[in-house]
Order: sequence, then C-alpha cells, then structure tokens
Amino acid sequence: MPHLEMDNHRYYYAGDFERKGTPIIFCHGSGGRHHHWLYQFKGLKETANPIAVDLPGHGRSDGDPADSIAFYRDWLHRFIIRSGLGPPVIAGHSMGGAIALDYALQYPDDYRGLILVGSGGKLRVLPAFLEELQEGTVPDALSGYLYGPAASKELLEKGRKEVKDTAASTYYADLSACDKFDVMDKVQSIAKPVLMVCGSEDQLTPVKYSRYLEEKLPDGKLEIIDGAGHMVMLEKPDQVNQAITKFIKQF
Repeated sequence: MPHLEMDNHRYYYAGDFERKGTPIIFCHGSGGRHHHWLYQFKGLKETANPIAVDLPGHGRSDGDPADSIAFYRDWLHRFIIRSGLGPPVIAGHSMGGAIALDYALQYPDDYRGLILVGSGGKLRVLPAFLEELQEGTVPDALSGYLYGPAASKELLEKGRKEVKDTAASTYYADLSACDKFDVMDKVQSIAKPVLMVCGSEDQLTPVKYSRYLEEKLPDGKLEIIDGAGHMVMLEKPDQVNQAITKFIKQF
C-alpha cells in the first residue's frame, strides 16, 4: 500500500496517482479505514481512477484522529494538492460525506463532484454513545446499527470485530466531529453534481437525510439501495458501483 509524505507524517492510501481516468478520492467514516471501499476500489477501475485514503490516525496513517470535520477537510485538500491529481470527485461515507460536503463549501473550485454514501448535512450522535466513548468504552450496541437485516453472518462478524478492535478514543474524536457538524443551511450553494447513495434500512443516517440533500442541492441525485444498512457499500457493492458508474460518466 503506497503512502504520501506530508506534514512530517506518512499517510497511506490504496490507488495509483498516475493511473488514467477520472480520479475519485474515497473517504471512510468514523473509526474506519480505506478497506471499507474495497469493492469500489476493485470494481470501478475500468471507469475511473479510484483512490481510497486512510485519514490521519486511522488504518496505517500517522497522526491522530480529529474532533473537527474542518481539520479532516483541510488535510484532504493538502493531500489532493500533493497528489497532483487535479480536481477529483470526492466520495465519502458517513463522516467522510461530511468531509466531502465541507470540502465543497470551502474549496468550490477544487473538485468535480461529490458522492455521499450514508451521510447527511447534519450528523448528530446519541449522547449516550459519546458519554460511553469518553469514558473509554466502545458501546456494545454500536455495531448493531451498522448493517441492514440482509447482511451476511460473515460481514456482521467482521464488522463486530472491527468495532471491537478500534480504540474508543478514535470513535470519540470522529463522532464528536460528526456531532458538531451542521451545514444544512449551506448545501444549496453547492452547484456541482452530487450523488447520494443510501441503504433503505440505514439506522444511523436514514434515507430522510439524503432526501433533504436531494431537495436542497441544485444538482443532486439520490439512489436508494433496497435492504442495505449504513455500510451499504459493503453490503450491496454491485448496486453501489452501478450507481457510481452511471454518475461518473458525466465527467
């Protein structure tokens, strides 16, 4: 897995900056890492140039998780500049979608379009979750909110293990960043194309979050993936890839 050196740190990503095709930068959600985009990274190589990052303090990247979407936004901007890719399409899941929205608002000339997967313009978090995480414990219930009822036992087990293996401090930083995020009154100024993808059974960022964006964005399109939960890109990768492939053809 290659890395980019920046800010005296090494940041890891999956992909190839030199590869042809429309670049898509994939940002994972809270407590996540690049492999949450495994199926998109593999499945979209014929239609785009997919690159999945490990945000600071996540996966194999140096640094510390942040409790600020703006911090991740500005880090991503520096990463993209250093990559030499030029303006990419930015795809984000959950917290990654918040980063993408904030990026579009702060750097309107430095991207082509957005793909928001299981995300929204406001991402409030259950206070009980934040309290438990602040005390150093990952809530047992967290993994139960991630997947839809049709998810395989294997996927559920992998999800539970990943949640268990992720530090409470990482989740606390990320979910605190999400809890403070609110751009609902600003999204109408995002003029470039935006694709929203949401699982019909998403309990953390319900379909109504994406419907709000579809109504407010000048050029927004919503794809609802039937039967999937919050980790829709892992649960229903073929359907997600089809939606992204159709969207990416305009660039």
